[in-house]
Amino acid sequence: MKTNNKLALRREKKMTRRQEKFVKELVSNDGLITMREAAIRAGYPAASAHTRAYELTNENHCPHVVAAIKRYRSELDEKFGVDYKRHIRDLQIIRDKALEEGAYSAAVQAEYRRGQAQGDIYVSKSEIRHGSIDQMSRDDVEKELERIRQSYEPTLTIEAVEVKESDADEGTKSGSRALEAPKRRPKKNKKKD
Repeated sequence: MKTNNKLALRREKKMTRRQEKFVKELVSNDGLITMREAAIRAGYPAASAHTRAYELTNENHCPHVVAAIKRYRSELDEKFGVDYKRHIRDLQIIRDKALEEGAYSAAVQAEYRRGQAQGDIYVSKSEIRHGSIDQMSRDDVEKELERIRQSYEPTLTIEAVEVKESDADEGTKSGSRALEAPKRRPKKNKKKD
């Protein structure tokens, strides 16, 4: 019981100016700076800043500072945090103001984002394929190349054929090669999925 009383008294202990500054630096720059940097910004010497930061964030050493960190974090979360209801309400306000000002694109975008936040109105689907040609067998590569050729092959074919001289004025000799008029290939029927 004496230990609990001491801990309770230490939690209620008033913070020093440096400790207050450490709490604000640490919480307001959460994730942007280290605890050591927060201690240095709060005015602790750089040589011992790492140790001071550890002590200030340790429940056993400075429970009043740890409690202050938790309180300040919850204040900021309450003030700036994003929760579902606030998010939906803010998007609705943005949509309504955009409609009033005739900014229909912004209104549509806000409504679309509201639908996405709902989770079941707009669903984004994407397919991620893994693998490369290195993982394919030679037969698979050849089949894929043939499939690509078929899809990009021109629809006209030109063939060289041997033509017999039919008229002396045309200037072709018997047995010479000439190009025959292009033949149109029949189009393949693509299957619809």
